Amino acid sequence: MNNYFVILAAGKSKRFHKKIAKQFYNYKNKEIIDHSIEKSINSKLFKKIIIVTNNPNHFKKKKYSKLINFIKGGKERSDSSLNALKYLKKYKPNNVFIHDAARPNFSIKLLKNILSKLKKHKAVVPVISSKDSIKYKIKNQLFNLDRNKLLLTQTPQAFKFKELYNLAINQKNKVSDEASLFINKNFKVKFIPGENKNNKITYLNDVETSKTYFGIGFDVHKLIKNKKLYLGGVKIPFHSGLKGHSDGDVILHAIIDAILGASRKKDIGTFFPNTKKFKDIRSPKMLMPIMNNLKKSDFLINNLDINLICEQPKVSKYRDKIINSISKLTALNKNQINLKGKTVEKLGLIGKEKAIACEVIISITKYD
Repeated sequence: MNNYFVILAAGKSKRFHKKIAKQFYNYKNKEIIDHSIEKSINSKLFKKIIIVTNNPNHFKKKKYSKLINFIKGGKERSDSSLNALKYLKKYKPNNVFIHDAARPNFSIKLLKNILSKLKKHKAVVPVISSKDSIKYKIKNQLFNLDRNKLLLTQTPQAFKFKELYNLAINQKNKVSDEASLFINKNFKVKFIPGENKNNKITYLNDVETSKTYFGIGFDVHKLIKNKKLYLGGVKIPFHSGLKGHSDGDVILHAIIDAILGASRKKDIGTFFPNTKKFKDIRSPKMLMPIMNNLKKSDFLINNLDINLICEQPKVSKYRDKIINSISKLTALNKNQINLKGKTVEKLGLIGKEKAIACEVIISITKYD
């Protein structure tokens, strides 16, 4: 595995019209560049990942994998790419992938497909067909182009390192992508099907095609002796546990209920009926398929607001542990989760410490 992945992230994003560069803009609950970083790491295809940037201080805010190295970017895209190739030369790579940080939506499957084609080719580039009619202008006259003969190139693009390095080091004119270096010399490029979702983010409205939904979840269970108490997936030392067909975890049940409400998928009983199959099931196992379905439907959770309603135990004592647990179960940052404790002033079964209830409000976003 002598493959290297370069992420070009030195652009100023003048057309994005935000104070921060687009590669650092929040998209689907993380910075745009982090999508490419995570996928390149998770693919397990690369010895090193090189991030080319003119803003190294930004990356000091987070901890990154030891696979990642940071180098200085150039004035233009081709300068940044050349900087990366010069830096990589000492590692003697076989293959190098060049990727724009502004394309966060490529898949690991695409990476693997590109690499498989690179075994027989020196340059592999994903492309898609144009959906639009395209004109080109000479002076004041417009000419039609046959869109059936047009291909839109994407990144990541992959190359045999030696061939790309030699072309880049000797380039006389700036190019908009590495494939152009090969094409300008009439060298063969292997074009493969790209992904329609793998669009380059250029303008602000490229990342703001989304809809947000809200859901409310509620659950309540009686307290009974001789049963363990679980709240938010955490075992709580207490004299009683919650009666239920499962472990009775009212927090996770209310979260599931809220997710199903926001995504319009009926209720928790539809997915987990009172049958032998789910007798005494732990609630984290119930939450897992619900989260998977949410992800498959392209929903992302923005935040959870949780009210735990009980006289005892006191929420403040276990708040951090419960939030940590929910964070791991949902893959949310802890700052996206809020947990509050409420009493009912000694009223009813909850006031008499014979029951615990929970209500949850959730916000989820679906990206087109």
